Amino acid sequence: MVWWTVALRLTGLGWYVALCVVLGIVAGIWLDRVLGTRVLFTLLGVLLGSTAAFWGVYKMILPVLYGSKHPANSQDNSNDGRGR
Repeated sequence: MVWWTVALRLTGLGWYVALCVVLGIVAGIWLDRVLGTRVLFTLLGVLLGSTAAFWGVYKMILPVLYGSKHPANSQDNSNDGRGR
C-alpha cells in the first residue's frame, strides 16, 4: 500500500472516532434534557460512542494490518489437509 493511502485511511479513522464520541455525547445531552435527568444519558452516550468507535476502528484496521483478508479467513489451497 502506498504511504499516502495509509495516511488517509488513518486520518479517516481519527474522524470516525471523533464523530462516534461526539454523536454519543450530543444524543446523551439531548436525552437528558428531554427526560429531565442529570448526566445519566450523557454518560451512556459516551460509553456507547466510545464502544462503537473502537469496534469500528478494530474492523477497519484489520485490512491495513493483514492485507485484503484476515489470515484466519484465508484458505490455502496448496495444503488442504487431504494429503494430495
